[in-house]
Amino acid sequence: MSNDVDFDLSPDQWEALRTLRNPVSSGRLSKAYLIESLVKFGLVVVNDGVPVMTPIGRKALVRGSCRLLDLAA
Repeated sequence: MSNDVDFDLSPDQWEALRTLRNPVSSGRLSKAYLIESLVKFGLVVVNDGVPVMTPIGRKALVRGSCRLLDLAA
């Protein structure tokens, strides 16, 4: 049984998820509504006010990488 789930995220949501690969260095967060939408999908959690990508979020980002390339083309 496969538990893979495709997420139909907007380009802004993909970008916000992509930026969470690395810790926030400047202290600036992405737009709050984007983070909230990613939290609802279970792709991000907020710990002490800092958004952190979940394992599901990492998996979705890897699986969605081809979509990111399509958007850039």
